Amino acid sequence: MTAGFPTKANWSAGDLLTASAMDDLAGTVNLLNPTAKGGVISASAANTASLLSVGSDGQILSADSTATTGLRWSAILAALQLTSAKETLNVAAIAATGTVNVDVVTSAYWYYTTNASANWTFNFRGNATTTLSSLLPVGASISVVFLNTNGATAYYPTVFQIDGTAVTPKWSGGTAPSAGNASAIDAYTFSIIKTASTPTYTVLAGGAVKFA
Repeated sequence: MTAGFPTKANWSAGDLLTASAMDDLAGTVNLLNPTAKGGVISASAANTASLLSVGSDGQILSADSTATTGLRWSAILAALQLTSAKETLNVAAIAATGTVNVDVVTSAYWYYTTNASANWTFNFRGNATTTLSSLLPVGASISVVFLNTNGATAYYPTVFQIDGTAVTPKWSGGTAPSAGNASAIDAYTFSIIKTASTPTYTVLAGGAVKFA
């Protein structure tokens, strides 16, 4: 076998694969036994193996043509670039009334297109069989947007729940809405932050913002 990274091009008829044959030219990388925990075997050139040492906790591996191995460890935020975002919107020809279950497994963005028929209760949950608490670890949050359509008579939410248990949102500007906007679409936003496993939440809310 020709010295170098063991590729098909380096093999001849009758060659045997041995541990020594798995070493690179410098003998510093043993492909059967990398020298450090978390090391990644790469190549610095054709037929030239190279060991990339493990990065720091939380980093991810990304391509970098200027690096020796063509790879580098990067902080997650530095490595990700968002060029375009698309979010699933749940549009439903439903009138807000009674208890409105906002199932975040379906979507975190809801639009009721039929005129509301009464003031309602918001209940934020995973879905009918899954609690929001089971989906949201302590220290995590989810943002929800709800668009409500009002006709000539305006209605608005008066009670707020998570998994059927009452919560008291903290409202932008310090005051909860006391009315909706007639003949308009009202937008409500909620940032639900899980602060303890009991479970306990902080809910930051905004609305009703009128669109007409």
